Amino acid sequence: MRVIDSQVHAYERDHPGRPWHAVLHGPEELTGGDMVAAMDAAGVDGALLVSPFTMYRYDASYALEVGRAHADRCAVIAPFDPDRDDVAGAVAAFADEPGTVGVRLILWRGLGGGDAHEGVDRIFVAAARHGMPVNVLAWGRLPLVGVLARRHPDTSVVIDHVGMTQRFEQPPPVDPFGDLPELLALADLPNVSVKISGAGTLSHEPYPFDDIWPPLERIFAAFGLDRCLWGSDWTRATAFLTYEQAVEAFRDSGRLSPGDLAILMGGALERIYGWTPSGSAPR
Repeated sequence: MRVIDSQVHAYERDHPGRPWHAVLHGPEELTGGDMVAAMDAAGVDGALLVSPFTMYRYDASYALEVGRAHADRCAVIAPFDPDRDDVAGAVAAFADEPGTVGVRLILWRGLGGGDAHEGVDRIFVAAARHGMPVNVLAWGRLPLVGVLARRHPDTSVVIDHVGMTQRFEQPPPVDPFGDLPELLALADLPNVSVKISGAGTLSHEPYPFDDIWPPLERIFAAFGLDRCLWGSDWTRATAFLTYEQAVEAFRDSGRLSPGDLAILMGGALERIYGWTPSGSAPR
């Protein structure tokens, strides 16, 4: 079974040449080489490398650098600023870069405007034109995702992090799946998929996080496993679990048939993003 992580991050130490805007929870540095080494140790064959918005905002230069260095294992997703006048052109230029597979839209904390934001629409249109899914961080704004997905039915929309608010430090939210009804309401939209990323950080139980499975099973049933993509959200999740636990809580759970597990752990991602790593983790 090929295992592909739908969301990881890599970053350098803060330095004047590429300064951080803020601090993402995790080690002081986790380079592309460090991330690939962690993937090797956990048996993960490939990953979607998402440029960390917390640190680099809309500068995806480091993620692109890592993507070029590890093209056999990583593909790149970058966030785009909907307030940028030339955002459609920026998406087009990014799509021309080798190894790029998706764009990201941040809709939380007031970013990304509302349902009449022209820049948001330009991102959706440009992404569809270049065959790239729009990855949406929409904590607390899932109904807006529905509005946008209906307006742009030809755009593939991927909801980050199960659509649930996930913290950067312990403890997990009191009601971690409180927005589940709003997520399930989007399941009738065929262009919407869900990253099952960072799910272990929603658990109130220790590894293997058994309490997350009942809500996850409702998501699998509503969307179908072919629209659900396992992911770790490494390194944001370091306060909650190890990378191996993020992988093994799903791969070794015994809760899914081998065929269903293969879809969740990589098959759905390959279909939605049109990308397969040419390399693999050592076995």
